[in-house]
Amino acid sequence: MKASDTKQKKIVINPVTRIEGHAKVTIRMDDKGKIDAARMHIVEFRGFERFVRGRLYWEAPTIVQRLCGICPVSHHLCAAKAMDGIIGVDKLTPTAEKMRRLMHYGQTFQSHALHFFHLSSPDLLLGYDADPAIRNVIGIALKYPDLAKQAILMRKYGQEIIKATSGKKIHGTGAVPGGINKSLSNEEIALLKNDIDQMLEWSVQSVDLYKKMYMDDIDRLSNLGSFESNFVSLVRKDGCLDLYDGLLRAKDKDGKIIFDKVRPIDYLKYIREGVRNWSYMKFPFITSLGQEKGWYRVGPLARVNNCDFIDTPIAEKQRQEFMELGKGRPVHSTMAYHWARLIETVHSAEKIKELLDDPDIKGKDLVTAGKRRHESVAIIEAPRGSLFHHYKVDDNDQITMANLIVSTTSNNEPMNQAIRRVAEDHIAGQKKVTEPVLNLVEVAIRAYDPCLSCATHAIGQMPLKVKLVDFRGQVIDEKVRG
Repeated sequence: MKASDTKQKKIVINPVTRIEGHAKVTIRMDDKGKIDAARMHIVEFRGFERFVRGRLYWEAPTIVQRLCGICPVSHHLCAAKAMDGIIGVDKLTPTAEKMRRLMHYGQTFQSHALHFFHLSSPDLLLGYDADPAIRNVIGIALKYPDLAKQAILMRKYGQEIIKATSGKKIHGTGAVPGGINKSLSNEEIALLKNDIDQMLEWSVQSVDLYKKMYMDDIDRLSNLGSFESNFVSLVRKDGCLDLYDGLLRAKDKDGKIIFDKVRPIDYLKYIREGVRNWSYMKFPFITSLGQEKGWYRVGPLARVNNCDFIDTPIAEKQRQEFMELGKGRPVHSTMAYHWARLIETVHSAEKIKELLDDPDIKGKDLVTAGKRRHESVAIIEAPRGSLFHHYKVDDNDQITMANLIVSTTSNNEPMNQAIRRVAEDHIAGQKKVTEPVLNLVEVAIRAYDPCLSCATHAIGQMPLKVKLVDFRGQVIDEKVRG
């Protein structure tokens, strides 16, 4: 775009920092300062759905978790659940299901702790307008050393759960089609029990910490990047929050049910994926509402809004207090994602404690089998939201089709909506845009805890981009190599 061709002003944030993966943001204003467009561009290419084809179905749980080093357990378990369907298993042994659940709660616990303390708390505790040189996890460690240590130990504990259940902290092999390949020993259980009460206490303190921050600054935090939306998540048959298994439920902005009790195998009747020419990431939407109005949010905010209750007492009490923010409607505040995320951290700790006391996790009946099938769909609630794995397998046991709808993909349109809202509230009409204001755009994006590596899957080297910009901020020329 040449400066002579338009009077628009273009603002570019590249890269977006403290997220998993690569993205940039462009905001365009017209000559009157009105926001014309605000977009998050995903500059990675997705390839896993293609090169998993031809691989043997039992390899899928170990292959697809290489999508990411932050949330590999989610892909590992979702693929394993899908392969359960391929071999005709609709119900695991008690030991297998509880071991998988323990693995999943460990993953959720460590992922939520990592995101809140390491990626988001620098903005919340040090200030959105703090010097970028200190507005990071090092700055947190220097100013809040005890909190930084707590964050590290919480993540470490979650990783120890993953190691005990899957064999390794990253890219383990615990889940197999039809079950699990190990149970826990008395020694492993005793070791994990030593710290669980401390983890639960710290989790409750974390909710209380953010709750106070939010309520003390509610006018700003409740409105930052916020908008009304639909919500999609799994819930148990009785409406309870369930991060590992369940049926799909969708609610509209007022909390009315759009669809409910949808089996994973039927997801394509209710959800579709749209594409746009400026992003490698797709734009899922609720089929009955169409692409323009059917986009939705997933993740902690959606799950807490969608469920009827949480089956662990401390988290349920926190949920009830949280839902008061909505005054009878869903909570739509983007920054409330952190509050809901920490409620789930408490829930995960409570579930871990419950499972460590369950004798089934020491059982020896690990794997079962059934009648072979050729197609299967699994959905799991990954830390960032609903994760869909859909596979077809031929008579030679080879995968012939794979479709993955990753949590961040579903949150693609919501993140773009959040960017536009921040731009309209804080950038429109401004002659000079400061770094703290641009950081507010990133703050809104970070609330979704995006994992762009999962959602787009980079292959090879990233391109080199060089832009020539004039004194008015107009892009005169742009060259791309690679």
